[in-house]
Amino acid sequence: MCSSDLFPMEDLLAYLHFVVAPQVVDALIIGVALALVALGLTMIFGLLDVINLAHGDLYMLGGYAAFTLIGWGAGYWGALVLVPILIGLVGWALEETGIRPLLPRADRAIVTLLLTFGVSLILRDVAQVVWGTETHAVAAPVSGIVNVAGVFIPGYRMFVFFAGLVAIAATWWLVYRTQIGAVLRATAVDPAMVASFGIPIRLVYGFTFLYGCGLAGLAGVLLSPLYAVFPTMGHDFLVLAFAVVIVGGMGSIVGAVVAALLLSQVQGLASLWIPPVWAETLVYGVMLLVLIVRPGGLFNRLGEA
Repeated sequence: MCSSDLFPMEDLLAYLHFVVAPQVVDALIIGVALALVALGLTMIFGLLDVINLAHGDLYMLGGYAAFTLIGWGAGYWGALVLVPILIGLVGWALEETGIRPLLPRADRAIVTLLLTFGVSLILRDVAQVVWGTETHAVAAPVSGIVNVAGVFIPGYRMFVFFAGLVAIAATWWLVYRTQIGAVLRATAVDPAMVASFGIPIRLVYGFTFLYGCGLAGLAGVLLSPLYAVFPTMGHDFLVLAFAVVIVGGMGSIVGAVVAALLLSQVQGLASLWIPPVWAETLVYGVMLLVLIVRPGGLFNRLGEA
């Protein structure tokens, strides 16, 4: 019996079109949103060498802020504008009052890790006290179905995809095509040299934390109608975002985006044939393989040639 008898070409094409293609598109959409969280993580690490364990809970806080503002009558679109600003300000306050005083210390990598871990626990407890432990649903502002080459995609997921692309493109433009980005990249390489030009390093660090945490807040708003809002949502997403940052290269803007799209496809396609828990394990297997072959990740960090 030939292989064409076992797998007729028509059945194979139908399987690819109706099963595999929707999964690829869905993973692409989630990958774009994951890249927003990973971008904030990698920008903060690339500039300050700080691993922000509270980043996932700022993403969670963005979801709760969207839920609250919508309940107060601001609407989804108002929340989409206000929440990244609010979460960015929370991140700036964390950097100004907690991170910055610890940066001169020789053991800053450890103490800032412990600090952000403590902040993560506090934010999670505050969310449970204020909003409870139950799951809150957020209504999607866009309805309908979009037909893309025969693949039917919910309209809101398409909105998430394009909104994420715009945010990623804006971040790339900011870092690589503006004077602010030139200062950020130079500070990542030689902060003393940048300070010698009279540029306030304190403001550079504060802006990086504000922008990076604002991206996490934006992801919280975009994904809240897809996954709802609950206290541990940040922890679940942060672990995957760290895998993205490690695979892409700690501190690499381009690497964060490429790795987010790659790992989301690995997890999405693998879940078609193996249990979801094993699909997630496969993602970390890819991370381990990259660390073995290229310990520094796929791309260079922020500011490096």
